Amino acid sequence: MQLDLNLLTVLDALLEEGSVLGAADRLRLSSPAVSRSLGRIRRLTGDDILVRTGRTMTPTPYALAVREQVGDLVRQARSVLVPNRELDLAELDRTFTLQCHDALTTALAPPLLTTVAELAPGVRLRFLAEPASDTDDLRHGRVDLAIGSSAPDLPEFRSETVGHDRVVAIVRRDHPCAGALDLAAYAAQPHILISRRGRLADPVDEILATHGLRRRVVASVGTAASAMLIVSRGDAVLSAPAAIWRPLIDTFGLRTEPLPVPVPPPAMISSWHQRYDTDAAHAWLRERVRATLAATVAP
Repeated sequence: MQLDLNLLTVLDALLEEGSVLGAADRLRLSSPAVSRSLGRIRRLTGDDILVRTGRTMTPTPYALAVREQVGDLVRQARSVLVPNRELDLAELDRTFTLQCHDALTTALAPPLLTTVAELAPGVRLRFLAEPASDTDDLRHGRVDLAIGSSAPDLPEFRSETVGHDRVVAIVRRDHPCAGALDLAAYAAQPHILISRRGRLADPVDEILATHGLRRRVVASVGTAASAMLIVSRGDAVLSAPAAIWRPLIDTFGLRTEPLPVPVPPPAMISSWHQRYDTDAAHAWLRERVRATLAATVAP
């Protein structure tokens, strides 16, 4: 059966106003148009809906029985087609999944969780590590927000740069080159890299090559904690963003040295699927992540 759901709106107005004229005025339609719709409703339901009693119209028993149901259906339709964009954080019950490097999780999670607990106690955050290969998690909604140094290049994704961080050399406190890490000494040290794909070179190697230098990369590890543990127990150097890595640097009792060669500050980029563009709760999460990371990398 092909139903014209506009008839529900007309029926709701007729039952609320009790007359064709009143319904027409409420719906900003002409009386003949509402009369025609009433005729169609009568044919569909097999009921008169409104009958004349003197100078007024009286709803039939059927009309009285369905009046509340009709009103509920119209309100539900409005909530679907014209959703309420106001967000009640106190009542928000939702789990968000964020994906980022574990060092970024270490810096982001504590302040973000504090804010969420204060403003939206019903919200839960799930932090996932970066995968070793590209996935469709953002596209299929398994990840709500991915934070990394690059953005997806397909038009179905949205992204914004939320900050930049300064790359430094991280060493143990009593490292032989502590306080005197010039370019030659930096290149001569053993180096640790962090790579989810196990790479043994990164942009620093290209920059050193322009100076005629080559460093010795002794290992590539997949997590920040592993890299920090190695650095804390030997002479290896780790080149990483200063502010984001600060909690781990302090936890492992390490120190930072300025890089003796300029390295472009890496970007922190939030990415999400376009389906969440107008989602008020997701927009709130993005704003809180943006504010937290901006405060983390602020001078």
